[in-house]
Amino acid sequence: MDEARLRDWIAGHLGAPDLTIIETRALGGGSIQENRLVRSQVGGAERSFVLRKDAPATIASSRSRAEEFRLLEAAWRAGVRVPEPVGFCEDPGVVGAPFALMGLVEGVGLGPRIVKDLALGGERERLAEDLGRELAKIHGVLDPREAPPAGLAFLGAPEPDPARAEIARLRASLDGIGARRPAIEWGLRWGEIRAPACPAPSLVHRDFRTGNYMVDASGLTAILDWEFAGWGDPAQDLGWFCAACWRFGRPDLEAGGIGARAAFYRGYAAESGRAIAPAAVAYWEVMAHLRWAVIALEQGARHVSGREFSLELALTGRMVPELERTILRATAPEQWS
Repeated sequence: MDEARLRDWIAGHLGAPDLTIIETRALGGGSIQENRLVRSQVGGAERSFVLRKDAPATIASSRSRAEEFRLLEAAWRAGVRVPEPVGFCEDPGVVGAPFALMGLVEGVGLGPRIVKDLALGGERERLAEDLGRELAKIHGVLDPREAPPAGLAFLGAPEPDPARAEIARLRASLDGIGARRPAIEWGLRWGEIRAPACPAPSLVHRDFRTGNYMVDASGLTAILDWEFAGWGDPAQDLGWFCAACWRFGRPDLEAGGIGARAAFYRGYAAESGRAIAPAAVAYWEVMAHLRWAVIALEQGARHVSGREFSLELALTGRMVPELERTILRATAPEQWS
């Protein structure tokens, strides 16, 4: 990375000609994109950022970094607890690819550690409730009855049938990597047959889970990773957060492995003023395993392609049979009543 070019861009963007870069280094996490810490000094004070750009290989369902940044800006304006969107650079000549620059938020974001380390996140029922409140804020960021504001035109209009649109996307992703998985196809057909109506679409995060938020010792500090956000069924985010695949070894704690589902629902309902439909959430929990299975296949394909050799990507691809077993159990004929 050319630190001189990066320094010049940040200094120009911030109007801070005295800015100097102290350090840049790769950050852990970010299984789809590349994140780097940028520590700088401005006017005698230290200021740190996170630089986010495309990894050497990515997956088809991920938004561009420019679109993700515009969504982050909208969430920030709406008061959602997210990193400060500092600026976006379209020029690939600065660091080799377009990138987003965000304010650094202190905390821990690794899902398994958050679940296991009770010194993190503060009181867990309160954390689950706070996460419910933040999710409700996300669902209120934009009004689906109005045209998206400038910079968000790429969102288009909400789909009339979010569940079947999601299934179509998953099938396209499978076709894109040439994957033939009968168990997943069975699950997708189940999803088509049982697809619930969506009476009130909203902006959905589509990756709201333990591992995509940060906590410190006292509680929640930020919601991360907006690369999948778009219009959809709010129940999708509720189901994704509560799905068993994101509980990291704590199946008894149905709210993301950190608390009771009731606490998560309570925070969501209090902030949104809307009732939760348990049957719709249960449907989207099954769909969460289907979607995660497809993403895991895509992650494995990134490794196999040779564009990005990674043990993490290879191991993610090996999760698929376990996810398929969960899908088959949840969609067995005796579960169709």
